[in-house]
Amino acid sequence: GQLVELTAAIHATTARPLLIAVDQEGGRVQRFREGFTDLPPLDGFGRLHATDPDAALALAEQHAWLMASEIRATGLDLSFAPVVDVGHGNLAIGNRAFAEDPQVVAALAQAYVRGMHGAGMAATLKHFPGHGTVREDTHVDVAIDPRPLHELETQDLLPFRAGIQAGADAVMMAHVVYPQVAPEPAGYSPRWINQILRGQMGFRGVVFSDDIGMAASSAAGGVKARVDAHLDAGCDVVLVCHPELVEESLQAVTGRSLNTAALLGLIAHGAMGWGGLLADARHGDTRTRLLETLGRTA
Repeated sequence: GQLVELTAAIHATTARPLLIAVDQEGGRVQRFREGFTDLPPLDGFGRLHATDPDAALALAEQHAWLMASEIRATGLDLSFAPVVDVGHGNLAIGNRAFAEDPQVVAALAQAYVRGMHGAGMAATLKHFPGHGTVREDTHVDVAIDPRPLHELETQDLLPFRAGIQAGADAVMMAHVVYPQVAPEPAGYSPRWINQILRGQMGFRGVVFSDDIGMAASSAAGGVKARVDAHLDAGCDVVLVCHPELVEESLQAVTGRSLNTAALLGLIAHGAMGWGGLLADARHGDTRTRLLETLGRTA
């Protein structure tokens, strides 16, 4: 009830549409817990895929539908999902990744995008061009991935290509440096955003930075420098998840022309309220199927 009231109050404060977003991936990254389904982490789908690919794809789509339906029922527009990083042992990603095999991640990513779209929510692929291999946690450290572009193209970029093909609406950039491709972290890199993501890969959607409060984002300098560097590189939206940085971030964009039109396509339309969702047999059936199946494969 509180969350529904809060989102309604936020929407009521302005005549212009506002995008309200959250991280609700499943597993340990679920900002809303009480009253919401305790969604299993994505790596369970990868394990299931090894024995029953069709079941894994169907369940991934249902996980996405369930997550998105619950978020939409509260009045929020967007959950930043799915993670399509290839699981190469990065601790910050860990069980947030579907699998270690890029082809499996790609197939599950497409299923997940379909499920989110089925609930009327835009899908955001993250963290481009791939956060799964670096050892560092970018929340607390600068991360460097030494691999050349051709290796990234045959591995980490595969799920992003697949997700874009499935109609993903947005991409979130990684605070990771790939020195063989560009000298700066990907979210500050025109080469990654404009040449590779938009140019070579043909992505036409919205590009988000990752949170500028993370330690790895400090490569660009202070708050204004970070905001400017992201926007100058080609990001449409700069993510600010730390309340103490919001005021300075807003000042940083004063006088800049921003691509706010890009956000309009991400604002969700038409959702059941909580009552309607809970009364929908699909909600209960999906919850039961997910928790039973992935509970057994965990």
